Amino acid sequence: MTRETTALAHSTAVRVSTDGRSQNGDRVLSAARTTADSTPVVRTGPTGITAATPLVMVTRSERTAFYSDPSPATVRDLIDELEAGTVPTADADAVVEHDPETASLPAPERGPLSVGRRNVLGPCGWVAPLSPADWSFVSTQRTADVAAGAGLLGRGRGDAAADEPVADTWETASETDGDPVVVCNANDASDLPTGDDTLLSGAPMAVLDGIAAVAEYVDAGDAVVYVNESQTDVQADLREAIDAAADTLPVVPQLVAGPDEFRAGEPTAALEALEGADRIEPRLQPPSPAKRGLYGRPTVVHTPRTFAQVQQAVADPGSVDADAADPGTRIVAVAGDVADSATVELRSSASLAAVRKAVEMDGSFKMACVGGVLGGVTRSLDMAPTAQSLRAAGLGTNGVVELFDTGRCTVETVGKRARFASMENSGRCVPGREGTKQLAELLRDIYDGSFENDKIRELSRVMRQSSNCQTGAHAPRPVTTAIDEFEPEFRAHTDGHCPSGTCTEKL
Repeated sequence: MTRETTALAHSTAVRVSTDGRSQNGDRVLSAARTTADSTPVVRTGPTGITAATPLVMVTRSERTAFYSDPSPATVRDLIDELEAGTVPTADADAVVEHDPETASLPAPERGPLSVGRRNVLGPCGWVAPLSPADWSFVSTQRTADVAAGAGLLGRGRGDAAADEPVADTWETASETDGDPVVVCNANDASDLPTGDDTLLSGAPMAVLDGIAAVAEYVDAGDAVVYVNESQTDVQADLREAIDAAADTLPVVPQLVAGPDEFRAGEPTAALEALEGADRIEPRLQPPSPAKRGLYGRPTVVHTPRTFAQVQQAVADPGSVDADAADPGTRIVAVAGDVADSATVELRSSASLAAVRKAVEMDGSFKMACVGGVLGGVTRSLDMAPTAQSLRAAGLGTNGVVELFDTGRCTVETVGKRARFASMENSGRCVPGREGTKQLAELLRDIYDGSFENDKIRELSRVMRQSSNCQTGAHAPRPVTTAIDEFEPEFRAHTDGHCPSGTCTEKL
């Protein structure tokens, strides 16, 4: 069977959704391709649900059967049955009836894939990610006017307009003297999974299309996709996607790899890395990148999540509620003490607690850290996933929820994050350089019997208000929110007792 590079052109097809790092995924794909005689076999990108990887979807016209992590032998049997004229459903995890021309994965009614919406994530796992033939480009006909009018907010710590209207950034870049440039900041060195990775692997054309639409809006002739140098698989796929779409896109981005460092993902630090600076650190602001960015040019810096939201808004204006405080959807990666990580998409009216249905926890739920490694700690996820709700709760908006079970020690958990901040800050400003060290030391003092709550909170206030970089400003958040929720646990450690029983050696 020859390799198929398009999925949507066939009413009967076998899709193998894999993240490209699964050995079983490669075996399953190989088994499918060697078995199929007349049936197209297409490798699609990840769906976002790791537990279902590889996921085999057997489609004939209006029906698709889903099989999670099947053996190669099972796949061979499925294809034999399909080529005999029927969709194999006997042992399927789910069977879904759908429009035969759907370009979005038809989500089952139950299971992890049913959690939330699949608007921006819709193509992930369903289309051939590197094939322009599976994509209807909007940037060739329209700019991002609809997205600007909808009031979309930037998404992720790597976005220069994080939680702010992207249209304001675009207008500034358009009105500033100089030739604008658009940067897609996809460099995230955190060990936590991100929605950006899912989009770049599952729907890179959506991101490239969004970049081009924004570039057309601000009249930029140049664009850059900035990725982590350690993600060689992502680089290879993106390079293939860019080359494949080059004859279609009105603006073709350049692919550049940057340092595998947490600090290099901050928007202005990304610009420093792109300019080849020896020392990667955030720039002092103002001026914002929209006024003076890459090589002094007006620069729009967004994450892949933001560009994909822009593309979705332009392609389907009805999918974005312009009256909402946080229009569009929020993509959330779920990690922590779970059997497998997941990426889901939630409406602004949904509850963040829905993410728990996408994963299986190792133990009983105790707390969550919302917003990434420097997010906020909470006992409850009963809140909207919007920027406004999360900030009101003192949590982060970076699109990551870590679920922790009762075996986790709160003090140890936030102590590790404070130490992370003390090592990963840029060192440019005193609050970030020295404040993070002092914060880590104050937490270490707890094990020696000293819990100075007032001093921790005053240091945190100063760091939040005066740090130049995100690391210094956000480093106190895990600590202060954890104290708000679990102060008795902190005090217990001063008496030599760890309620979770995990800090015995330290005490």
